[in-house]
Amino acid sequence: MPNFLEYYSRKEVQKAVVSAAKNKEVAVKYLDEGFGKRPDVLQFNNDVLELAKSGVTSFHLSEEHWSNPLLLKPGMTKNQLDDLRIGWDCILDIDCKFLEFSKEAALLLAEALKFHDIKNFGIKFSGNSGFHLGIPFESFPEKVHNQDIKLLFPDGVRVIASYLKNLISAPLSEKILKISKIEEIAKVLSKNKSELLIKNKFNPFSVLEIDSVLISSRHMYRAPYSINEKKGLVSIPLTLSQLKNFELKQAKIENVEVDLEFLPLIKKQEASSLIIQAFDSIKKEEKIYHLSKSYDTPKIKIKEEFFPPCIIHGLNGLEDGKKRFLFILLNFLKKSGYDYEQIEQIIENWNKKNKQPLKQGYINSQLSWHKRQKDTILPPNCGNNSYYLDTEICKKDNWCKLITNPVNYSSRKLRILTQNTKKKK
Repeated sequence: MPNFLEYYSRKEVQKAVVSAAKNKEVAVKYLDEGFGKRPDVLQFNNDVLELAKSGVTSFHLSEEHWSNPLLLKPGMTKNQLDDLRIGWDCILDIDCKFLEFSKEAALLLAEALKFHDIKNFGIKFSGNSGFHLGIPFESFPEKVHNQDIKLLFPDGVRVIASYLKNLISAPLSEKILKISKIEEIAKVLSKNKSELLIKNKFNPFSVLEIDSVLISSRHMYRAPYSINEKKGLVSIPLTLSQLKNFELKQAKIENVEVDLEFLPLIKKQEASSLIIQAFDSIKKEEKIYHLSKSYDTPKIKIKEEFFPPCIIHGLNGLEDGKKRFLFILLNFLKKSGYDYEQIEQIIENWNKKNKQPLKQGYINSQLSWHKRQKDTILPPNCGNNSYYLDTEICKKDNWCKLITNPVNYSSRKLRILTQNTKKKK
């Protein structure tokens, strides 16, 4: 068990954590009791020590910059959040069980950022088996397509992540397969080889995710120099050369030196080209996150008897993957003709069945964000393993062979069964 109090007693650690928390909402975590109250802030270096004395084991920061984080509260409207927000950092979270795969993805993302003339970006070990890459808010232009940049959260991060994933997909696939064979990866993950393929080619994002979909207002990430309770490792900032040679032992508490900041202080708008190209590219390919014209929302809600197995299984309650399933469920229900009163009731009943229910504040923030969106979007496609296979809700039946998306399952099953009933008559 790490000596949390001894570590957070270090003056240089306190200073680094507080410096990174400037204008940010802070969430503290207790070893066995979950997160503390939100919103919270860190103002003085000694705050870190006092919180550690009270049992706090890690610190988490918002991607968004706020004029006064303490004014945040659940259920705020988009206009209220926009008025309070003064900026946001683009944090790309590489999530993978294999450290070497994560490292290759981080190196390729860094290369992609440099290709877009971005020299000043942050890299840090996540504290688990992944990495965070960060682009400071000051790197972005004041406006994109005549829209104030501070209003482009979370869409700006999502679009950038999607664009960069497309750029690095092929080289990442090659690098991963140089490290391990598909059969070896599948065996470690207890998956079939076919689950790691798309059109008979290895899909690197079947084993690694650059997590942007879950990003929403008040989204948090582990603060630099904060400890990961489960691993006992520190989330340490790295230089590019340190990333190339990174080993887990460097993040052990006894080896940590506080000599780097995660997000550099800059004045030049280096990321203008990146965000403009990202929006333009995604729009041209009709992959922009909030658009989905393939399906019309039915005028009458689709009954539960027509739900796909993944939704039915997830609604029985989950141990892991609850936030991902909530994202699937919200979009599925919206696309299946349910109004928000009905959606809230379904989610409330579902959350009670979870082994450890999601906090109501998180659910409220997700509902609030979805209510503000003019367009409804589809849940992730069935081929997105990080949402269905990894959360163990994928329970295929004969209908699943005919579809690519849970919404498609329900609409197709309803249509075919209705047609068969009419024929019998």
